[in-house]
Amino acid sequence: MTPKTRSRLALIGIVALFLTPFLVAAWLRFSGWQPQDTRNFGELIQPPLELQSIALARADGSAYAYEPLERVWQVVVLPPPDCGEPCLRLADALYRVWMGEGRKADKVRILWFGPLPAEAPAFPALVAMQDSPALRAALPGMQPGAEGLPVFLIDPKGFGVMHYPPGFEPRGLLKDLGRLIK
Repeated sequence: MTPKTRSRLALIGIVALFLTPFLVAAWLRFSGWQPQDTRNFGELIQPPLELQSIALARADGSAYAYEPLERVWQVVVLPPPDCGEPCLRLADALYRVWMGEGRKADKVRILWFGPLPAEAPAFPALVAMQDSPALRAALPGMQPGAEGLPVFLIDPKGFGVMHYPPGFEPRGLLKDLGRLIK
């Protein structure tokens, strides 16, 4: 084997070494393969729901606007009219999630659509909202269950991205928020 042939084979080997992972990744991507397990605890909504066109109002009647430049994530709770104990448990769990965010807690708002339980903890991120039939209709799977209430996560631009079913583990929401908030 001549030195010129050896050099060409070495060059081809180096190019193949760098191109192989790209080609495998492209094949997996375009073949539609998806990993079985994900790192997130909530159920990812595909495609994300466009919710920024729905007008939201605080309980006092003032308009609520998304703040994409502030990168504030919204945790949405749509409780039934007479919620009682499940609402109180969820309000306490969401308070603990908010506290668990530590110095990043100002990047999370809990939007509570409907009356808050009287014994619910009061904290700055808890925003009492007027009920929104349009939002209820737009969010899939938001029916309360025997094990609790569902929660929905909206990104700073107003897209619904994640759903947590009734009886979800609040620690999972805390971990997901920790990954999302930078």
